[in-house]
Amino acid sequence: MSTQALAQDHTVLLVDDFDRNETDDSKEQIGNDWRTNSQSRAKGTKQVDLANGAMHITKAAVADHGVSVTHEVAFKDATIELRFKIGAKDDLGINIADMKEKSVHAGHICIARIKPKRVEITDLKTGRMNQEMRKRRQAQSETAADKKLLKTKSKYFDVDLDVDAWHQLKVTVAQDTLTVHVDGKEIGSFQSPGIGHQTKSRLRLAVNREAWVDDVKITRLN
Repeated sequence: MSTQALAQDHTVLLVDDFDRNETDDSKEQIGNDWRTNSQSRAKGTKQVDLANGAMHITKAAVADHGVSVTHEVAFKDATIELRFKIGAKDDLGINIADMKEKSVHAGHICIARIKPKRVEITDLKTGRMNQEMRKRRQAQSETAADKKLLKTKSKYFDVDLDVDAWHQLKVTVAQDTLTVHVDGKEIGSFQSPGIGHQTKSRLRLAVNREAWVDDVKITRLN
């Protein structure tokens, strides 16, 4: 069944099990409307491979930025579910963006970042990706008020995930609250105004080193 039909029938916006192969293994050919930043950030080096029915994401040595694997998907509130596998030094970010929102750098709205020992939930819109805030940070002219504000824009939760093993992730955005579940257990929840941004339009899977992703499902809640 097509993604469009699923969305109309069940408010499921995207499903992908990556059970396919590239026609040319030397190139990034993820399919199903997935895109990456490999051309702009890694000199065109392949950073995403379809292997064993999953998506393998690896930052290239020449890359000047983490890997961003994107899919356009519009919602206000939603659940984002997927399976993932990371190593001891790896992380996986579930980054939600609105590319029409000009008050922030590159559309950044909020993110849940998963590491083996810690989960971070951050309001990027009213925090470090706010254009004015980012300019001051880059110029190293942050005020004391800036630093105090930024401390309120992230929340951290301790976890102890088996590395190099598959886990089930669910990220729920409901109004101004983002909640993370791993393997059916609630890890943490964070409420902040930027999370409640009305129009999200892009999912970014953000990888700073290496990660495996499979069985992505996004369900609109509004």
